[in-house]
Amino acid sequence: MSAPQQSDVLIIGGGIMGCASAFFLRQRGLSVTLLETDLVGRQASGTNFGNVRRQGRPLYQLPLANRASAIWRKARELLETDVEYLQRGHMRVCYRDRPDIAAKMESYAVEAAQSDLDLEMLSGNALRDRFPFLGPEVMAASLSAQCGHANPRLAGPAFARAAQRLGAAIHENCKAVSASRDGIDFHVVTDDGRSFRAPTLLVTAGAWAKAFVEGFGETVPLTSRGPNMCVTEPLPYAIGPSIGVATPETVESVYFRQVARGNLVIGGSIQNQTFPEQYRVYVNPANSLGQWRQMQRLFPAIARVNIIRTWSGIESYLPDDQPVMGPSGSVSGLFYAFGFSGAGFQLGPGVGETMAELIATGSTDIDLSPYRIGRFAEG
Repeated sequence: MSAPQQSDVLIIGGGIMGCASAFFLRQRGLSVTLLETDLVGRQASGTNFGNVRRQGRPLYQLPLANRASAIWRKARELLETDVEYLQRGHMRVCYRDRPDIAAKMESYAVEAAQSDLDLEMLSGNALRDRFPFLGPEVMAASLSAQCGHANPRLAGPAFARAAQRLGAAIHENCKAVSASRDGIDFHVVTDDGRSFRAPTLLVTAGAWAKAFVEGFGETVPLTSRGPNMCVTEPLPYAIGPSIGVATPETVESVYFRQVARGNLVIGGSIQNQTFPEQYRVYVNPANSLGQWRQMQRLFPAIARVNIIRTWSGIESYLPDDQPVMGPSGSVSGLFYAFGFSGAGFQLGPGVGETMAELIATGSTDIDLSPYRIGRFAEG
C-alpha cells in the first residue's frame, strides 16, 4: 500500500454534489481530495433530465434552491465554460380531471412568493394563446420564468475541472472500498491500494453511500431507481420553458424540454430497475412506450416526431424523497450529501456551496434540520 495522501477534506463521490463541494471548498482555501469510482458526473448527475427548477419543492427547501439558482445564473463565468444553462422558465401543468391539483398550485404560488419564487398562474385562453401545442386535457399551469434547464453531461465535469484549476486533487477510476476513523483523521483505502487521509470526510456517493454510512454505525434506508429518458430528432426551436405534469400518478408524470439545437429531451413516468453493484441499469422498452403515450396527452404533435436515443442512470432515493445533507449524527468531522431522490441536479451547486460553508465555518444559514440522517433512526 502506498503512503497515505493527506488533505484537509476528503470527498467520496464525484457527481455534481461532490464536485461542486470540492470547488467551493477550494475557494475557501481548504485542500481537497475527491475520489470517484468511474468518471466524474457519469452516474445520476450526468444521466438526469437537466431540470433547473425551484417550483414543486417543499417550501423549506426553497432557500437552498434559491442559492443554487444564483450560482446557475453565473455558471459560465464561474466555471469558465458553457454548461448550456438556459433560463427559459419551468412550467407545471395539471389535467382537467384533477381540479384539486390546480387549487394546490394556486396555494403553493402564494406561499412560495414569501421565499422569492414568483409563479404566474395560467389557464383558459391565456394558457392556450401562449402554449397552443398543449393537449386538450391540460387545464392550468404554473410558470416560473426565472428557472430553466442545463446539460447534465457537462455540469459535473465542469465543476470538477474548475476545482482542479483551484488546486483540488480529483481522482477518477478510483473506487473507495473502506473508510474508517483513525485517530484524528479519516482513512480511506481504494481498490487499487491507494490510501488517503483527512480530518474531514464528505460522502457524496449517491446510490453507493449506504455502505459508508453503515460503516460508521448509522442507518439509512437508501434505494435506487433509474430514470427513463429519451431525446428526439431536432425540431425548430419554439418551446421555451421545460414543462412537466403535476400529478400523484407516477405513470402520468412526464416532462420535457427543448435544447438550443432543437432536440426535445423527455423524462418521467415509470422508472427502470437498477443494478448498482454492477453499475448497470437497462431501459425497459415498455416504460419507454408508456412514457411516449403519456407525452402525447401533454403534447399531441409529438406523435409525428422520431426518438433517436434512450438512456437511464442510477439515482438514489429515500422514503420521504428528501436527501441526507449535513453532519453525521454520531461521528465528528463526517458529513453527508446524498439521496436527492431524482430532484438533486438543480440543487447541486447550492449543496456544494452550503457544504463548503458548513465544513469551513461550522455553520450555515441554510436550515439543514429536514435533512438530518438521524430522522431514520428516530423512525
